[in-house]
Amino acid sequence: MESARIVKIKEPLEIQKIKTPQPKGSQVLIKVQSSGVCHSDIHLWEGGYEGPGGQLMKATDRGVKYPLTPGHEVAGIIDNIGEGVEGFSKNEKVLVFPWIGEGLCPACRVGEENLCDKPRSLGVYNDGGYSDYLLVPSYKYLVKIGDMDTDTSAPLSCSALTAYGAVKNTQLNPNDNVVIVGAGGLGLMAIQLAKAVSGARIIAMDIDDDKLRIAKQNGADLTINSKKEDSVKAVIELTDKLGADAVIDFVNATKTVETNMQLLRRRARLVLVGLFGGALQLNLVTMPTRAYKIIGSYTGSMNDLVELVSLAKRGIIKPVISNKFRLDQATEGLQMLKEGKIVGRGIINP
Repeated sequence: MESARIVKIKEPLEIQKIKTPQPKGSQVLIKVQSSGVCHSDIHLWEGGYEGPGGQLMKATDRGVKYPLTPGHEVAGIIDNIGEGVEGFSKNEKVLVFPWIGEGLCPACRVGEENLCDKPRSLGVYNDGGYSDYLLVPSYKYLVKIGDMDTDTSAPLSCSALTAYGAVKNTQLNPNDNVVIVGAGGLGLMAIQLAKAVSGARIIAMDIDDDKLRIAKQNGADLTINSKKEDSVKAVIELTDKLGADAVIDFVNATKTVETNMQLLRRRARLVLVGLFGGALQLNLVTMPTRAYKIIGSYTGSMNDLVELVSLAKRGIIKPVISNKFRLDQATEGLQMLKEGKIVGRGIINP
């Protein structure tokens, strides 16, 4: 099989030929049809994340090993199965849940493998979907998608799953105002989901007018270009001078979070999702007096993914796909995403 691999950080991915694995026991071999290009892949490609003071938090310090085949949003067709597989058969179209845990920690025991203490996620700690084949360690990490399109299904396993987990963490009510910071692939999906499951009023914030236009098409009630106007003043005016009930930040950089803190009304929830990085200085007195909640949100559970597939099958949500790449264009896809040239999601079709 052929895989696009990160061999050296910040250098073009290399197309390597690797022996196609044969599934055993509960393992399943997937013929990859679609693999999403995610911001997390950029961080792996660059070798880590920005920490306090701009210092690089190395991916290798978190257990990532190179060379690595990235790609954790994978949809495809079952090519072969191990002898212990039940309920799945060859040629079925499936979506892969990539957030695999070690199975024994408290999170894994309650079905939250995405929050495992010792994660084994595909495309992060194990080889992923920038390849024409992917070995999935167990059939229990597969969701049948029937006649759904694999390009629009693939982002459900990270982009949509992350957005869904974030929306759930806001605990929105129909009369709430929620600000969604960042109208990229995750932000657009969060807008669709917040509209579908909460009915809250959605204020989308970005610095790109084209992205905000698409945000409006995907259900945003109001949009703010924070590059062109005072975003704090705009949100305060739009919320009767009370502030937002919740903010979901899909950028999560120092500047965006500093702004977020000024948007919150009492009792508000700030959900931090993005991995841009940086640091924040808090006014500690306001934390108890205004009863804020600051919540870190990381993807979602297998059960969440099953719910998302159900929503997608009924047409309630639909990921926005804007760019498609061949396997040998994987580096181009990462670079375009880094430069903000992809609206919605980019997909690799091996």
